[in-house]
Amino acid sequence: MTQDEFQKKRAVPSTCPHCGNKLTPWDQILLATDRVLVCKKCWYTIILDIYGDRNQNPPDADKLKNKEDQIGN
Repeated sequence: MTQDEFQKKRAVPSTCPHCGNKLTPWDQILLATDRVLVCKKCWYTIILDIYGDRNQNPPDADKLKNKEDQIGN
């Protein structure tokens, strides 16, 4: 993995997308780790989409396909 790809994966917003409130460095660390953060100003829940850049299905989608295959047989 190149440095550019790593930076794109770790891209965390510096402001709240709802109200524009600046996130503290600690808020950014929490958001990068937990992928979810609540803005302290407007109480907007910021959720980072972990499947946004990938051409990969979420794990639940694979389980659903397997259950449909079993029901169909």
